[in-house]
Amino acid sequence: MTLLPKVLRYVWPYRLRFLFAVLQVFALAGLEMLKPWPLKIVIDNVLTATPLPWGEPVQSLTPHALLVGSVLGIIAIYLLLGAVSVANNYTTISIGQAMVNDLRSQLYGHLQRLSLAFHTNASVGDLIYRVTADTYAIQTLAMNGIFPILSAVVLLGGMFAVMIRLDWYLTLIALGICPLLVLAIAGLNRRMTTIAMQARERESEVYQHVQRSMGAIKVVQAFSREADEHRAFVAHSSASLRSSLKLYTFQTAYGAFTNVVLAGGTAAVVWVAAHHVLAGTLRVGDMVVFVSYLASLYGPLNSIIQTYGLVQGARAGVVRVFEVLETASQVPDGTRELPAVSGRGAEVQFSRVAFSYRPERKALYEVSFTAKPGQVIAIVGPTGAGKSTLVSLIPRFYDVTAGAVTIDGIDVRELRLTSLRNRISMVLQPPMVFPVSIRDNIAYSVPGASDAEIEGAARLAQAHEFIQRLPAGYDTVIGEAGVTLSEGERQRLTIARALLRETPILILDEPTSSVDAGTEAAIMHGFEALMAGRTTFVIAHRLSTVRRADVILVLRDGEIIERGTFDELVAQRGAFYGLYAQQFGIEEDPAPARVGS
Repeated sequence: MTLLPKVLRYVWPYRLRFLFAVLQVFALAGLEMLKPWPLKIVIDNVLTATPLPWGEPVQSLTPHALLVGSVLGIIAIYLLLGAVSVANNYTTISIGQAMVNDLRSQLYGHLQRLSLAFHTNASVGDLIYRVTADTYAIQTLAMNGIFPILSAVVLLGGMFAVMIRLDWYLTLIALGICPLLVLAIAGLNRRMTTIAMQARERESEVYQHVQRSMGAIKVVQAFSREADEHRAFVAHSSASLRSSLKLYTFQTAYGAFTNVVLAGGTAAVVWVAAHHVLAGTLRVGDMVVFVSYLASLYGPLNSIIQTYGLVQGARAGVVRVFEVLETASQVPDGTRELPAVSGRGAEVQFSRVAFSYRPERKALYEVSFTAKPGQVIAIVGPTGAGKSTLVSLIPRFYDVTAGAVTIDGIDVRELRLTSLRNRISMVLQPPMVFPVSIRDNIAYSVPGASDAEIEGAARLAQAHEFIQRLPAGYDTVIGEAGVTLSEGERQRLTIARALLRETPILILDEPTSSVDAGTEAAIMHGFEALMAGRTTFVIAHRLSTVRRADVILVLRDGEIIERGTFDELVAQRGAFYGLYAQQFGIEEDPAPARVGS
């Protein structure tokens, strides 16, 4: 689909306002055409004391009365022109802003629905620029594209009708300039588009660098890379400004060229018109009207040409927005609802599941297991074994490459994403909090949760005590990315967020990785109540957190190499025992630990 139909889709909801704006354009064109006529009357009738050829009682007006009427007419025309111009600007700008809001809303909503695979490869800074800056381009297209062209066409039609009655030969000379302008636009169109797109991309790179460096400011300062980051920023900024300067220079040169063409056309008309007046075939007043029309006619055309670069820049922005909107989600929504079953967990089954982030390398191979309702499944293994990838397939952050993941016998790909994810509570890594109050952070999983429910979840997560010590308690607003809290405190808030949600499935990705051993024991004690009746998946490097698991899956390089209870795996003296012995510094056989001890 070409760009114009896409833009018009956003105009359609405001078609009545748009029609009103079009009527205003016709009114403006009519008023523009009236502007030179009072002056024509002064020159041809008042100064020569010639009656108007409009019949009685106009013919009986004295030259003084005609002069007064002409002067008042000039004032009235400009007053009406100003009022209609203000109304037209308000109407068109309001339409443009509404379109920007609609486009932003659609783009932001689409970004929310795109899979993690898209967001993993996308730059946050670039996406921010597309949402905040590129979306404005649709307003520019609507205002500097549709309406100036429409205004020029209406003026052209009206003035052509009047001008050809005054002098058809002069009219042909005046219109002869149009093909040259069309050729100029066609010749420079592709080059202007390329330069405008490059300028957008360089400006987006500045956003990307700032977002990346500010997001990692702790690392930057820790390794004393401030000067390097500053040099990189200046390089990106300079490249962006050079691209913008190149675009502005091209636009200016483009405008200068067309101005010369327009000036040549005007000069030719004045030359021929003067000879017609001297020859007595054209009145002086008619020549004034004709030249005035030329200015009004060339004015809109010149305005379109002068802003053509701006429109091309806006076109580049709109294209960048539609690039994202036309990106299909790699995790398409299903159609089925996951039935709500209270009082028990869900059965989760992996059947020969394979997954790869990139075609050339698989992250999971032939993974098969069944988690019975209410069971605790622990997943252990070295870094990069595929633990987080495995649990990410349950809520469909990604879709399997082969095989299937089912919940209570239903393939998760058949389920609506909202229905599926509303049945799952998650504690993910790294612990993510928002720059809002502690209360709102915990209640993010259950909007509208009561204060008692929020506090109860915080107590289970061992977060209540440190929250109480904060200046405003649960109403304390934390800093961006939780910088005013320690890693362990952020972790406990995310745990409380998950605890607040009553779901049949619970996913804990390193839930106690950022807390000390004492807090870990207290949190795990709180988890016991939370896990009751839920199917729970626990990823842990600390093997002490998985002793109570019903089944432990040991992953290595994307494959399950061992499975069993804690005691069974220790007794096997295999991979799990190697991890256990390494973590606890055991050199000889440990006494088998009892499940539940």
